[in-house]
Formats: sequence, structure tokens, C-alpha cells
Amino acid sequence: MTNPIDTFWTLRLAELKEVLEKNNFEVFMANSVKDAKKVFNEEIMSSLKGVKTVAIGGSVTLADTGILDDVRSNEALEFFDPYDKSLSAEEKYELRRQSLLADLFLTGTNGVTECGKLINLDMTGNRVAALNFGPKHVVLFISRNKLVETVDDAMFRIKDYVAPVNTMRLDMKTPCKKTGQCLDCSSSERICNIWTITEKCFPPKRIKIVLINEDAGY
Repeated sequence: MTNPIDTFWTLRLAELKEVLEKNNFEVFMANSVKDAKKVFNEEIMSSLKGVKTVAIGGSVTLADTGILDDVRSNEALEFFDPYDKSLSAEEKYELRRQSLLADLFLTGTNGVTECGKLINLDMTGNRVAALNFGPKHVVLFISRNKLVETVDDAMFRIKDYVAPVNTMRLDMKTPCKKTGQCLDCSSSERICNIWTITEKCFPPKRIKIVLINEDAGY
């Protein structure tokens, strides 16, 4: 018997795909996080020409796909990995700067609205900067639980849920890590600093989106 929840989301994501394509994003569909890796390798990566450098922005959904293991082991690619624990803080910062000129940038998004807008909130801004300008190609992995109705809904969800959970995951010294609630803090480790709203993709199809029919990330 078909899972009715998956069927529901298949319909919702099909509608979202049409909206995103009208906003000039190129959209692919994946049935699961595992399937997203297959879609990336067989439908996206194989079609991109001249990709020699790959960079990433922090994304639990991306990490869950297993794609990063493939990138790290691909000797034909130079991987800018700011999460390499052997690097100093200065070296990680420099890699984030270099990532803005990568051929391919991989990450996720904090929220997507029913009208096809991408809503993101960053600590340092490297992820949202690369998303909107710099790398030749961007691939976003967006799970179904990121879909909300409006921009306000997305922003509320990010501040009320996504950010506190991420501070817990990253062990940041912020009030929301202790309380589970946003207190609009002034902590030096605050991760909520830079908002971006991406309404349309320019140039068209520069940003490729893999919609995942499974809950993933936060």
C-alpha cells in the first residue's frame, strides 16, 4: 500500500517544482535522501562541464546524502572543505573566501515558500553569499519539511526552531541553546546574523534544486 504521507508530499512537491521553475530555478525530484545522491550524480553532476573545484555551505541535509564522501574521494576535484578539523580558524576562513569562486557550491536552504522563495539565515554569510553570487553552479538539497506558506512563516520557523536546534548541534554559547527559545541575543557566537530572500534565480538555472520527498535536516 502506498504511504499516504508520501503521496501527499509528492503532490505538494510537484506543485512547488512548477513554481520554482517559473522562478528560473532548475528543479529535480528525489524520493528520499538516499535517492538525492543518485539524482545528483546521474542527472546533475554528469551534465555540468568543466567543474574542477567544489565548495560547500553548512547543511545537515547535504551531509545526510553522503555526497560529500564522494566529493572528498574524487581526485579529479579540488574540494574546499572549511569543516576539516585539521585546519586552523584562519585557514577555514580563507577556504570560505575561496569558496565564493568555486565552480560548484553545494548546500541546503533553511526554508522555501509555496511561492518559490528561498529563505536563509547565516552566521558568517559565506553560505548565503555563495548561494546568490560567485560560484558558477549551485546545487541545493531541500527536504519536504522546509516548505512553508509564506516568508513570515519561514522566518518564524527558522528563528523559533531551526536556529536553536543548530546551536545545540554546534554547541554554541547562546541563550537559545539553553532555553530552546530565541531571545534575540547579543552573544559573540550568535548564528542569526544575515538574512537573505532569493525570489528568483539569475542567471536562469544557475541554482539547481533537488526536492526530497523525505524529512531531513532541520
